[in-house]
Amino acid sequence: MNKLREILKNGQPSVATRVSSRWPIISEIVGISGQYDYVEYLAEYSPFGTEDFENVARACELHGMGSIVKIDFQNRAYVAQKALAAGIQGVLFTDCKTADEVRDCVYVTSPDTPEDGGRFGFPNYRWPGYRPLCPQMEYAQTVRDCVRLFMIEKKDAVDNIEAICDVPGVDMIQFGPSDYSMSCGRNSADYKSEFKAAERHCIEVALKKGVQPRCEIFSAEDAKYYLDLGVRHFCLGDQIKILRTYWTSEGAVLRDLIK
Repeated sequence: MNKLREILKNGQPSVATRVSSRWPIISEIVGISGQYDYVEYLAEYSPFGTEDFENVARACELHGMGSIVKIDFQNRAYVAQKALAAGIQGVLFTDCKTADEVRDCVYVTSPDTPEDGGRFGFPNYRWPGYRPLCPQMEYAQTVRDCVRLFMIEKKDAVDNIEAICDVPGVDMIQFGPSDYSMSCGRNSADYKSEFKAAERHCIEVALKKGVQPRCEIFSAEDAKYYLDLGVRHFCLGDQIKILRTYWTSEGAVLRDLIK
């Protein structure tokens, strides 16, 4: 079962977290907490081999969680198809600027059937449970159920947000302030009110169009602002940020103590 797809079908909220480590025990630790619906594996920022997708997917399946992968723009078709064939259940696409680029992402992650008209065939690969004799139409439904998320992180994407949300197959969007600010020629720290306005606009349009907005937050307290905007899907914390914050703050306290 695709955990996030079922959540979306049932109109439920979701909580995820981001991991950068391909070591599956990290995903298992997330699962052991019992607090997360799925893990987001940050392949865009991390070294990986295609077998790492299998290991992350297995760890998530073991604890009843779903899994998605965040990928680079340039090699998105190859990485998305490899990840989905390994058992990852959704893809977070980055850096798209236009509805046509978004449509192409949906195309390469849709089954190559007469009714779907996609470009994803029948790889003799793992999928959940590794069933090489899985009927083709059952497999096609698994592909169909993959969750497609899109970062709205370029000025062009914000300008095209209505057209992007109108593309069939777009399930979720997430605003990206850093890339957005850079694409506007600004530093995000000096541009907060403007990028927050752009984020609110994207959330409003997505909800109006029936696409679910997802927001990345660092503390549970941060969710209150977005809940008031109608957001019900959150990604809480980031493995690297958590470690960096702990090592910096606690290291500074210890250094002060041992002076």
